[in-house]
Amino acid sequence: MMRSVRVWRQDGRMLPAWLVPLLAAIPCAWALWERRRRRAELGARTWLLEREREGAARRAVEEERSRVARDLHDIVSHSVSVMVVQAGAARHGVDGEAEEALLAVERTGREAMTELRHLLGVLAPAPDGDGEAFAPQPSLAHLGTLVDRIAFAGLPVDVRVAGEPCPLPAGIDATGYRIVQEALTNALKHGTSGATAEVTVSYGTRNLRLEVLNTGPSVLTGTGPAPPEGSGGRGLAGLRERVAVYGGDLDARRRLGGGYRVRARIPLERP
Repeated sequence: MMRSVRVWRQDGRMLPAWLVPLLAAIPCAWALWERRRRRAELGARTWLLEREREGAARRAVEEERSRVARDLHDIVSHSVSVMVVQAGAARHGVDGEAEEALLAVERTGREAMTELRHLLGVLAPAPDGDGEAFAPQPSLAHLGTLVDRIAFAGLPVDVRVAGEPCPLPAGIDATGYRIVQEALTNALKHGTSGATAEVTVSYGTRNLRLEVLNTGPSVLTGTGPAPPEGSGGRGLAGLRERVAVYGGDLDARRRLGGGYRVRARIPLERP
């Protein structure tokens, strides 16, 4: 008869022989588990590094796009604006074919400015990343949405429309919207509690007129902090340049008794 094999322990007691392989397998199992854990940890770290690398590459691309947008605005946009304004001024001193040629230059320049602004919006999206840069250009028909957002943020706005609203050229329509947007944004950022704003849009046969009044402190002179430029560095100064392209003018100044006023006139037809 076979006897069961036993193994002596140091304390003098015996263990069954079948228990020895089991005890030996425990460290092996632990080592295998530890190896799998480290492999999983290494995989997670690799994934994080890849995400960080992708994020760094994406930020580099965005920074380069922003740099290109700034260069386009500072150099190309300014140069084209000057060309359009000078062509419009020169047209008054000539006639015949020369006048038609200058008119074509002026019209093409305005179209180029509109397309350039579309391009700048794509190259330099809005800071909040809401994707609006890829949306169609806003127009005065979107003022209701803008006013609702401003009012929800704490600045009540009263909108008045004078004259009969009519379809406007895309560039003029977008410029009018941007003027109101910039003025209301500055009023919201720098206004005090209880401040209000009024927007008047006047449609005429020859001109589109816009007026934004703010009852808060003036932010366009020394009585309050200077308003920051609009997204991409295109604030009121940039809007004044855009208005000049269409032969119009923009004036922003302090109001007596507090607040400020922004007025703009944009010809609907160049003389």
